[in-house]
Amino acid sequence: MFFDTHTHLDYLSQRNQITIKEIVKEAQHYQVEKMLLTAVEASQFNCFPEFTLAFPTQILFGLGLHPLFIKEHQRQDLFLLEKCLSSKASNCRAVAEIGLERGIEALITPELWQKQCHFFIAQLELAQQFHLPVSLHSRKSHTQLLAILKKYSPDYRGVIHGFSGSYEQAKQFVDLGYFIGVSGVITYPRAKKTRHAIANLPNDCLLLETDSPDMPLCGYQGQANHPARLPHIFATLCQLKGIAIIDEQLALQKLIWQNSVTLFAEHNPLI
Repeated sequence: MFFDTHTHLDYLSQRNQITIKEIVKEAQHYQVEKMLLTAVEASQFNCFPEFTLAFPTQILFGLGLHPLFIKEHQRQDLFLLEKCLSSKASNCRAVAEIGLERGIEALITPELWQKQCHFFIAQLELAQQFHLPVSLHSRKSHTQLLAILKKYSPDYRGVIHGFSGSYEQAKQFVDLGYFIGVSGVITYPRAKKTRHAIANLPNDCLLLETDSPDMPLCGYQGQANHPARLPHIFATLCQLKGIAIIDEQLALQKLIWQNSVTLFAEHNPLI
């Protein structure tokens, strides 16, 4: 089985005009049995429990405030997040998606960068308070993210979502106890640095994800990504690691499944 550990299924539903039932059915056809739905803004906090109500074991979710929307986030959004986490549904399993964004110049003015860091640290502290792992956005900010995690990392750790970077950068997060999210980035031959990193990282620190409907795979540019494409990412991962024997592929699939359910289990044993 596969676990898509980072999605935005509400956006996929809206973009492709399909129901959540249709998304789950197609995903299951490709052995994707679990998906983690991640929030980006406060308006989603009260919607996710209802959105996932019919599929509480197939769709887990996380609540968080994404750095891309740092201009819109308000201080009261952090209070709302705390309130929602204090009375969370059983399938709320993460503080997500949170992190730092340095790829857009308009978001790293001194004022907004300070606000990004403040919101990030506040949400790490909420993850600690409510014993939840985190799913972390990091674009051109690995150095800054790592420095904050060394000081404020929650005990339950989490995953560097959609990792893109060098082996040396990834290894620093792994050494801190974090998983690395393997996404469609590795399906692009030009992503040599990231492909090399993933090929050389130990398997017990890897998770799979699509970031659906974003981050389309090579050959699917311009199309909405879907959890059903997760096996394609896994096939590329096997190629990068030189794993061609079916039994060895199945062993890797089982290990990554266990990594995923361990991190996002209701009672996380990593603490």
